[in-house]
Amino acid sequence: MKKTIALFICLLVATVTMAQPNQKFSPEKFQANLEAYITKEAKLTDEEAKRFFPLYREMHQKQRGIYSRMQKVGIGKPADEKKCAAAIQERDKLDIELRQLAQSYHKKMLQVIPASKLYDVINAENGFHRQMMKGWQMPRSGWQAPPRGGWHRQQQPQKGK
Repeated sequence: MKKTIALFICLLVATVTMAQPNQKFSPEKFQANLEAYITKEAKLTDEEAKRFFPLYREMHQKQRGIYSRMQKVGIGKPADEKKCAAAIQERDKLDIELRQLAQSYHKKMLQVIPASKLYDVINAENGFHRQMMKGWQMPRSGWQAPPRGGWHRQQQPQKGK
């Protein structure tokens, strides 16, 4: 569940970050790079990739619809306890719907590729998103992500000392 939400956040961050003035984000290029990475890491044959990726794309298209609904539920904190509880319950239902969707597509995918390769696909997808995020920096001047730890402001060299 947490991995699915993390994946959505990664995709959202990728979209926002890559859409900077000097570098336009191309969903087609992103998808092609993702599929090439997965194909290589999971060692999918051309035939396996040809049968696998239509299911993979279909699953992600349906997941985007659920993420969109989750986003609507998460906009603004409800005014009272009853509405907060209802929003939490709705989010929980959507989380479960996401997991059930993934589970049903995993069953379909297991009919076109071996379980060991599907396992590698899942890990490769996570690895791809981690790699995409590694080099990103916060857009504000003077801020950067250190190799380990939280965000910090770069120390400015002191003049005259």
